[in-house]
Amino acid sequence: MKKSRSIAGLIALCALLVVVTAVSALTYTVQYGDTLFSIARRFGTTVSAIVVANNIPNPNLIYVGQQLEIPSGSNPPPLPTQPSTTPQPPPTAQPPGGSTTYVVRSGDTLSSIARRFGTTVSAIVAANHIANPNLIYPGQVLIIPTGSNPPPQPPPGSTPPPSPGFELGGQSLNLGNKARMQEARMNWIKIQHKWAPGQSAGDLAGAIQDAHNNGFKILLSITGAQTYPPANGIDFNGYVTFVRDVAALGPDAIEIWNEQNIDFEWPAGQISPTSYVNNMLAPAYNIIKSVNPNVMVISGALAPTGFDNGTNAWSDARYLQGMAAAGATNYMDCIGVHHNAGATAPNAVTGHPADDGGRHYSWYFGPTFDLYYNSFGGARRLCFTELGYLSPEGFTFLPPNFSWASSTTTSQHAQWLGEAVGLARSSGRARLVIVFNVDFTAYTQQDPQAGYAVIRPNGSCPACATLSAAMQ
Repeated sequence: MKKSRSIAGLIALCALLVVVTAVSALTYTVQYGDTLFSIARRFGTTVSAIVVANNIPNPNLIYVGQQLEIPSGSNPPPLPTQPSTTPQPPPTAQPPGGSTTYVVRSGDTLSSIARRFGTTVSAIVAANHIANPNLIYPGQVLIIPTGSNPPPQPPPGSTPPPSPGFELGGQSLNLGNKARMQEARMNWIKIQHKWAPGQSAGDLAGAIQDAHNNGFKILLSITGAQTYPPANGIDFNGYVTFVRDVAALGPDAIEIWNEQNIDFEWPAGQISPTSYVNNMLAPAYNIIKSVNPNVMVISGALAPTGFDNGTNAWSDARYLQGMAAAGATNYMDCIGVHHNAGATAPNAVTGHPADDGGRHYSWYFGPTFDLYYNSFGGARRLCFTELGYLSPEGFTFLPPNFSWASSTTTSQHAQWLGEAVGLARSSGRARLVIVFNVDFTAYTQQDPQAGYAVIRPNGSCPACATLSAAMQ
């Protein structure tokens, strides 16, 4: 959570993909890993023909389950997108057991592709007559043999893979209030680590071991130690190496950075979802999975904001579109989300004190939930790495930047947390909710963290009961 929360102007944030049926011989359902290029190649048509037939506003943004009308019978297969001097894989026969095609993305290796599709590097090499398994390039179309090789099994003695169900946790500095967390039916703890180049992953070994020894799963949110980093101020290679070493220690989930759509966390003027995916998320995902496939990789949750000047901040709505277009779906197990500026019940869509009647989604739980889930076409579930409501009750002041929370009572704080968790759980579209926070005590003019805590200044925990009820 950042030190303030404001919206500078309301802007149009929803981009609707309108699919119009065209005269066609075939309807195709988009599958995991598809691009318009690979679909056009498969059906002997062109990307532009599919775009026109379906009124697609962004050719780089299609989603799993989307229905496309495929024009057929009049267009030859498209030319390769690579220059003619770049070697292309020769035609191959379909491998036994069936196959699919995959377009190589930045950060891919044959090993990561083989793991994703439950096959082997040697099978892909044979199917595509690849001379050098270490040399593949973005845009290259590979035939992926399927149906003959089971997915790789985790190494003996490793932590079981993440459950497909819904789970609840809380952010804390440690497990000093373990009994209260268990009372609320939390079985995850989130710890945020501010990484700086040169740090040792061993610094986190104790926290991981402590969580597991006490029966908790642990999410490590790993972001940068430097606020307002300068241009080119993020050591991407150092960060990826660090999360690789952390993954080897056996945490249950890693969140890749935090609120990278604002200059507090990412260099001003260089905020870019493409850069985030290509330079951080994709290589981190691949290297984490190569070390420990059981670690759940969560994309860095964005700052929920409508402020967007292209230099100091991107609205999370526009940034999400950019992440999807850059292929982020292929490099995360869960979509990171923050919702920490609510001052209305989770089912409300109007009435926030700071909204001025504009109905801006980021003030409200439901519209925020829908935006994040729909931005990736339902291909990934949501992980709320911060879900919190601020109540100043029990404190002597409320910082001016947080005046929108002035009327939120402790009772509402507890009620709304329980309702939000219940809605997330029943939706089937969320994997994990981390409550912000369990027991923080800092309360300053810049950041009233203790006002979010489920353990209130008098030591009571009204939200423990409402959260427990939501999880039953």
